[in-house]
Amino acid sequence: MSHLNVSDYQNKFYLDPNTANSFLCFSDGRRVVTTRSDLQPYPDHPDRFTSWAQVLCKAGMAGRCYWEVEWAGNGGVSIGVCYKNMSRAGGGTECQLGHNSKSWSLDCSPTVCSFQHNKENVTISAKCSSRIGVYLDYRGGTLSFFSVSDAMVLLHKVKTTFTQPLYPGFWVGLGSTLKLCSI
Repeated sequence: MSHLNVSDYQNKFYLDPNTANSFLCFSDGRRVVTTRSDLQPYPDHPDRFTSWAQVLCKAGMAGRCYWEVEWAGNGGVSIGVCYKNMSRAGGGTECQLGHNSKSWSLDCSPTVCSFQHNKENVTISAKCSSRIGVYLDYRGGTLSFFSVSDAMVLLHKVKTTFTQPLYPGFWVGLGSTLKLCSI
């Protein structure tokens, strides 16, 4: 993972409130997101997820990038990437992170971890830690998810051809919190 532009990218690695579902609440300068049971007063925006409790980061990526998130709670989270043109309006799979051809996700809960892409579901045998690392090599066509604790454990690796810049995206289950980590 040499030549990563982590410091350059970290400056742009913030959650985009224009994409946030109205049940998501931000803190810590838009680096922490929690799902609430009450609606937040966000203005209408065409980029907003209307049904799924999801949010994207502001910046798209088309190089080599690595980032980490921490999550907590019984509702679970999904950590992934998607193309900007993934559908946002409605509750179908075309709008759900990892469940269509325009997105990839690692779904984490206290009891199970799985990878999702376009109706493909791979159960991960390794335990999902509360800290997940994601490495993207856009030109090389790889996306890797790691469990980060005392050691880094590869949970799943995808080899594909990406055709558009990718945006980090997250689904946060009710009662869960997700934090973008500084590295």
